[in-house]
Amino acid sequence: MTSWALEMETLVLGWYILVETGSVVMLTMFGALLFLGTLLSPMLGVVADRIGQRRLLSILRTLYVILSSVVVLVILLDKLTPELILVIALLSGLVRPSEHGTRTSLMASLVPAALLLTATSLTRTTVDSARVVGALVGSGLFAVVGIAATYLVILVLFCVGLVFTLAISVQTLQEHGGSSLRASSRFAPWKELRAGLGYVWRTPHLRAAIWIAVLVNFTAFPLPIGLLPYVARETFGTDQTGLGYLMAGFAIGSLAGSIILGVIGHKVRPGRAMILFALVWHIVLASFLCVDQLALGIILMGLAGLAHNLSMVPLVGLLMRTADPAFRGRVMGVRMLAIYTLPVSLVVAGWLIERIGFNETMGLYMLIGIVLTLFIALRWRESVLRKDAVANVM
Repeated sequence: MTSWALEMETLVLGWYILVETGSVVMLTMFGALLFLGTLLSPMLGVVADRIGQRRLLSILRTLYVILSSVVVLVILLDKLTPELILVIALLSGLVRPSEHGTRTSLMASLVPAALLLTATSLTRTTVDSARVVGALVGSGLFAVVGIAATYLVILVLFCVGLVFTLAISVQTLQEHGGSSLRASSRFAPWKELRAGLGYVWRTPHLRAAIWIAVLVNFTAFPLPIGLLPYVARETFGTDQTGLGYLMAGFAIGSLAGSIILGVIGHKVRPGRAMILFALVWHIVLASFLCVDQLALGIILMGLAGLAHNLSMVPLVGLLMRTADPAFRGRVMGVRMLAIYTLPVSLVVAGWLIERIGFNETMGLYMLIGIVLTLFIALRWRESVLRKDAVANVM
């Protein structure tokens, strides 16, 4: 439910910004603000290890409900402006990046390590299917009934998501990661954060995985996450419905990747998979830049979504399966901190697009992504490519 709401909200507000302002810079600024809170993710990881992932997740989703209620009120009062949307994006962006990491570390505390990659894949199917429905329903509602009724639906979905989160029984959780911290007599967040960062830095395969996350958030994610409204209007000449199809194409591909890993995840070597499919992801996006037919663009977005999940799900599974349970929240916090390259990349992309063009900017991004992925693979080949490495033990 929460994922449906988040996807619909991103589509609706992103399209509103583009139509009202006609500025790709404003659009990329909106996308960047949604990920501003990545700077807080490591500290929220410390908090999750201390108070429990379920409690933190409930707090985050309560904030979603409050912010969406404010937006509904503003729309009903006919006071909505692009500037106000940027303020809402700023506030939402302070907590949104921590949603995925907190949910993943919660899931990791509930299942055996041997089933973690499969479990991660199954949880991703719910997110990816929500992206399909969210994109299609969001664009359809926006086109038919307008922004007010659509955002009211978004508010209802956020409320239902919060209710389901609160329904998780605390007694059933095995939040091993927080046991040692909660046993401490004194809460020293900066010391605990430094310990988590040091743990990742000293562990080669974790460091390689984090660098891959940093890279793809800078080079591969900006196109499907923040720039699709621009592509839909300027390249394919379509409206919000066409935008919904492009977003749904990416989500359907991601869903297919999650289902594949849910079935054969126990046979996948995570270190090799995250490297191989990061390369495939960049290559497919480079191909997307060469087409101007919407149907072909949707297909390529689907393939990009497939490669995205076949790379990112093994990466997350690797982090959760091999990390010390006492550090899981902080490791995922560091992983979410890697997302900070996405808002930076979106701002840079907006500036470059207005000066050298969209295809040239994204082509440069894809080239950088391919070259640096190969560099990471060679630099940490003993830790992520060897069949007997910890990162590849099935």
